[in-house]
Formats: sequence, C-alpha cells, structure tokens
Amino acid sequence: MLRITVPRVAALVALALMVGYTFVLAPRLSRAQHDQDPYSFAGAAPTAMPSWLTTALAAPPTVSAVPAGPATPAAPEATAPPAPAPTPQPPQFPPAGSTFTGIMTKPGPYDLGPLDEFAAAVKHQPNVLEFSVGWWDRKFDRRVFDTVAERGIMPMVAWEPWDYRKEAKEDKLRGEQPEYALSTIIDGKFDDYIRTWAEGVKGLGYPVALRFAHEMNGYWYPWAEQANGNQRGQYVQAWRHVHDIFKQVGATRVTWVWSPNVDYENATSLSSLYPGDDYVDWIGLSGYYGTTGVEKYKSFEQIFQPTIDQIRAFSRKPVVITETGATDTSGLKAQWITEMFAQLPQHPDIIGVIWYESRKEVDWRVAASPAASEAFAAGVAAPRYNTPWTVHSEPALTVAPPAPPPAPAPGPSADPGPTATGTAKPPARKPTPTATRPRSGSTPAG
Repeated sequence: MLRITVPRVAALVALALMVGYTFVLAPRLSRAQHDQDPYSFAGAAPTAMPSWLTTALAAPPTVSAVPAGPATPAAPEATAPPAPAPTPQPPQFPPAGSTFTGIMTKPGPYDLGPLDEFAAAVKHQPNVLEFSVGWWDRKFDRRVFDTVAERGIMPMVAWEPWDYRKEAKEDKLRGEQPEYALSTIIDGKFDDYIRTWAEGVKGLGYPVALRFAHEMNGYWYPWAEQANGNQRGQYVQAWRHVHDIFKQVGATRVTWVWSPNVDYENATSLSSLYPGDDYVDWIGLSGYYGTTGVEKYKSFEQIFQPTIDQIRAFSRKPVVITETGATDTSGLKAQWITEMFAQLPQHPDIIGVIWYESRKEVDWRVAASPAASEAFAAGVAAPRYNTPWTVHSEPALTVAPPAPPPAPAPGPSADPGPTATGTAKPPARKPTPTATRPRSGSTPAG
C-alpha cells in the first residue's frame, strides 16, 4: 500500500494540471485565438492582402499538433469575391445622329490663334483640328498632338508624302517629285519613317485621325496616279502598305481617312482608288464653292451629293467633309453656310464637317466675316453639333443604311414593285463637274 507523502501528492496535482491544460484549456485558448484572428498562427503577424483576395485564396489556418482531444475548429467559410463592375463602354465620336464640326488651319497646333478666333466668332469650340504634315521632315513630334488633345479636340493629320517646299509653281508640274513616287512607298524606301510614326501614334494612348495622301483622284500631288510617273493600282498598294505597318506595330487607335476631291471632269475613278473597307474607317471629301470652275453658286448639297452617290456604290463608311469653304465674292457666304446647316440633317451618313479656316485663293475664313460668323453660330448651336471628344472616345465606324422608299400600292394590272423589305436603287444622278480645291499645301512639322 502506497504511503501518502507530500511529494507524491504534488506529483498527482501536477499530472492533473497537465491533463486539464492539454485536453481542456489549450483547445479553448486555440479557439479563442482563431476567433480573434483566423489568419495568425504561431505568434506570426497576419499578412496584409486585399480583403477579397485573402478571403478567396487563403488556406485554412495552421494549428500545431496536440494530443488527441476535441476536434480542431474548421476554417471560416470562404466567401466569393464581389463581381467586378462592368467596364464602361467608351463614348462614340460623334454620337449616333450627331455631326461634329472642325476646322483646318495653316499653322495647326503651332499657332492656336486662328482656332481661338474661330471659336470666339461662332461661340463654339471645334471638335477636330486638322493640320498638314509633310514627309520631308522625317520626324514624329508628339507635342503637336498633345497640344490639340489637351484642348479636348481630336487631332486629324493630313499626312502628305511629299516636300511641299519644292512645290512647282506651274500647276501641271505640282505633282512631279520622283523621290516621292508611289513605287518608292511600295518598295519600302520610307518604311523606317512610317514605322517611327506608327510607334509614336501608338504611344499617344488616345485616338487620332490620319488623312493619308488625300485628293488622290486629281493630278496636283506626287501620290496621284495621274502624276509623277505613277501607275494604275499603285495608290491602293501604297495605302495598304502604310496601313499594314501601323497594324504590325500595334498602332490601332488610328482612324484612317480616305479623302478624295469631289469628282470633276477627267478625275481618276474613285472606285479604282479605294483600298477597301478593311483599310478605311472614314471617307473624307474636299469641295468648295468659289474655286475655279465653281464660281457659279452651288449649295453644299450640290457640291457633295453627286460624289457621295458614286461612293455609295462601293462603300457604306461614314463620310466626313474634310475640307470645305465658301467665297464671299458675291456676298453669298452667309447664305451658303445657312443652307449647309439646313441640309446636313438630311444626310445622316455625313458625321463631320471641317471648315478650311484660312486665306488662300480667297479668304475662306468664317471669323473674317461678321455675317458668316453669325450664320455659322446659329447653325452650330443646334443640339446635334454638341459632340464632345475626349481621349477615351472611339470613332463611329458605321452609319445606318438608308431607309427603303415606300412600296407603291399595286394596281389591278400594275407591277407590284419592290416588297416592303426590298431596297430600291436610287435614281442615277449625273455628277456635277467641280474644280479642284484650293491648294492648301503642307505645314512644316517643326
């Protein structure tokens, strides 16, 4: 029989305390610590992580091994991360049913004085500033784009493959610059320069419009097929070559503007010069009231509609009037502008109008005439011209097809005509011969 001694009693008490701690107190302490901070363990501080990522990815807390006893409490049930907010769609420029307005000036972003004078005269800021850059400079200058974009205005560059400083004085020789023949573009002579521009445009981070080699259906530029020893089909090859380099570089926020002159007698066929809808975003047109051959009054619609009819035979791309103006020689400039704004709503496929705000053969400026300024201000005040542009905007790339004309009521023996779902061919319209646009030339790129 064991004798009860003080040491033996002390040992039994110590053993009981150890058993109690192991099977009762220790699990409770562990559970309390877990409830207070489920991701801390072994004295380590919790790791800082985003709450939704921690909840989704954290593993159950680690617990040190202990003798058999009550089960370790389960980790808190993970909750799914909140659904990400839908990405807002970028605003379309211009919004459906709207028309933007812009101006083209000689100095472009190098002197914004003409832009400010125009905006003050018509009480409206243009949404687009178009300016010319010739290929002779061989540089890409980001500042000219940022200067425009910082104003909340979309930059549009008339990118001209020639050296305007060597422009011949004789009209028929203006397009003779063999170093800029279409074959030199096709053969890659300018690839390094084109790639520099593509990389520069890509780096902007916002959309710009590129009006490359415009008025190609005439004879007065080195890229026209009627000039400079160029051959039929080379314009399309050159356009696609330049476009493909931009695509290879990843410069995708470019609005490609294919921009002929309005059709006139002896002009090159438009359909033969069109690169295809995969290579064009907007179709631009140049046309003026008051150039040689158009001294007799013609309205905005009379100048542009015959050419638009031709274009609609091969493309439904949106149309932008990339250059227009009216003379005040006969005192009808304000009337012409008023009619332009009255006629534009009848042409929903025209999404933009850019005024040539400069002095060339005549003074085309709106700001130079109080009557013209008043007429322009009255027209542009309509809500459909409230078309803000931001660096997040994306260009409108489609326009609604024209509504088919109503089907005639069938008579007892008459041809029932087209069905309600058919589209009747519009009546043919003979193109109105018009002269070439004023020779605006090119603005130095520096």
